[in-house]
Amino acid sequence: MTGPAQALAALRAAEARDGAPSIAARRTLLRALAATLIRQADAVAAAIDADYGGRSAEETLLAEVKLVADSARRAARLLPRWAKPRRQPVPFPFWPTRACEEFVPKGVIGIMAPWNYPLLLALQPAVDALAAGNRIAVKPAEATPRTTTLIGAILAEALGPDIARCVEGGPQVAADFAAQPWDHLVFTGSTAVGRRVMQAAAPGLVPLTLELGGKCPALVLPGADLATAARAILVGKAVNAGQTCIAPDTVLLVGHSRDAFAAACRASGLSQPETVVVNEAQAARLTALCAGATLDPLGPQERRRWPLTLAEAPPDHPIHQAEIFGPILPVVALEGLAAALGWIGARPRPLAIYLFGANAAERAQVAAGTRSGAIVEERCVEYAAFPGLAFGGSGASGFGRRNGEAGFREFSLTRARVGHGRWSLSRLFDPPRSDKTRAMLRRIVR
Repeated sequence: MTGPAQALAALRAAEARDGAPSIAARRTLLRALAATLIRQADAVAAAIDADYGGRSAEETLLAEVKLVADSARRAARLLPRWAKPRRQPVPFPFWPTRACEEFVPKGVIGIMAPWNYPLLLALQPAVDALAAGNRIAVKPAEATPRTTTLIGAILAEALGPDIARCVEGGPQVAADFAAQPWDHLVFTGSTAVGRRVMQAAAPGLVPLTLELGGKCPALVLPGADLATAARAILVGKAVNAGQTCIAPDTVLLVGHSRDAFAAACRASGLSQPETVVVNEAQAARLTALCAGATLDPLGPQERRRWPLTLAEAPPDHPIHQAEIFGPILPVVALEGLAAALGWIGARPRPLAIYLFGANAAERAQVAAGTRSGAIVEERCVEYAAFPGLAFGGSGASGFGRRNGEAGFREFSLTRARVGHGRWSLSRLFDPPRSDKTRAMLRRIVR
């Protein structure tokens, strides 16, 4: 089994021998990855289903396989435009001079992926890193072992061992992976573990992209149609049984009652996610988190197949502090928009704020009064499937951006290139300077 240090050494040796892949080679690799994923689509769905003990095949095919394949094909198509050097203006005294910025591969990128979207969160950053001309080492989650093995096979088939390596193992391997001197490290997971990854990367000054969590609020304002808002929120919560970093975490009601929202939820016809809570440890965590809260399940519970469940608890209850990451949906009724903004501001910055029924003034107030990775109106979660939209967090929900051109730039070094002419006005101020030159300089500064 390849360890983190061995994977890094092998990829560095390939880089030293062959250099960075050309634009044409990158496009070929990206298309090969997309084609391999499509061929292996059914195998991916079966592997994740087996690892979960009940994962919706449709969710896997749409949210993981198709999303990554579409992103890879789009990157291959647009890469020549993204990679083109960008000319920059030169001040008149330095004419004739040429200046531009070019995008250079960083080198070898480490990617640490979680269990909730084991293929997507391993290979979506890989698409961005490959487009930027890097080699990659992927550490999938140990909680999804069948998927991890398949990811290794997909990388080997599509990219080969000189471009990509898969590192398997548990927590100790993950800690070793985080401590390697990568040229860039990507981690997706909880905020608590993200802090440990950042500490591990600090001695090597390794640049990071962290996609973490947070309590993504769904803010339902007086102008919202409650039936439409309730259904949209439940649809977003049902995806992967709420085990999504951008799932609506808490509903904040302004101008609507809890009872009215609960009635709208029941009328929606949505009660049971198609995917189970991933394992007994996660089920136990959710049970402990909900202790002492008043729960209103929308359907029956069958072991780890939890229903969508509304919850009510005192303000200081843990359910209002910790990221839920499951099909539990706390509902909080507030007096006005200012109180809702105060609720959001009292917690770490979320990946997304979902907004329902806002008018122009309310949209402006939410945008000015909050910080988050995204503000999304009238639907939940789906924006993460927009391949050209930069995705990432703020503060405790992470930093850095992936997807499309933003991901290409995340994994590129922006290097300045300057070509000076034989002479320019600025040379008048080269030393040694005469009294006349000094006087001229003072007049120019003033």
